[in-house]
Amino acid sequence: MVGNEAWIARVKVWIERDFTNLSNTGYEITSPDTIDYNCIAWAAEDNERWWWPDSQNIDYWPAGVPREVTLNAFIQAYQTIGYEVCDRPNLEPGFQKIAIYADSAAKPTHAARQLPDGKWTSKLGQDEDIQHETLEGLVGENYGNVACIMRKNIKCPTQQ
Repeated sequence: MVGNEAWIARVKVWIERDFTNLSNTGYEITSPDTIDYNCIAWAAEDNERWWWPDSQNIDYWPAGVPREVTLNAFIQAYQTIGYEVCDRPNLEPGFQKIAIYADSAAKPTHAARQLPDGKWTSKLGQDEDIQHETLEGLVGENYGNVACIMRKNIKCPTQQ
């Protein structure tokens, strides 16, 4: 990200403190912090709403999907926009993939979206967006482990 080098250095301090694997796997900051959307929305390519299954109906959540913080509910939420569960995070022509992270109690904590070059993009809560080389970069105490990979069919540039 092009920007103030001092600001980038300050942001990297907390990112690398909270996500120690990123230093080893590689990442870059791609946009400044915002409270307009979160990681769950960002993975769904929605940068205008905060997606979360809160019980007070304050945040956006797809209609008909249980408002509960369970892996099944998050899978159902992404199914409403065309995703299906798959078994591998590898880049696959014709598909866009997302990864749902969950803590040790299997509660979803984060989602990342695969980019066309095979790298991943994440929104760190209400903070910055980053591009990271691997899913392992965010594995750890804050987000837990990758619990589910999903994909949706997209039109390839070579398809007519």
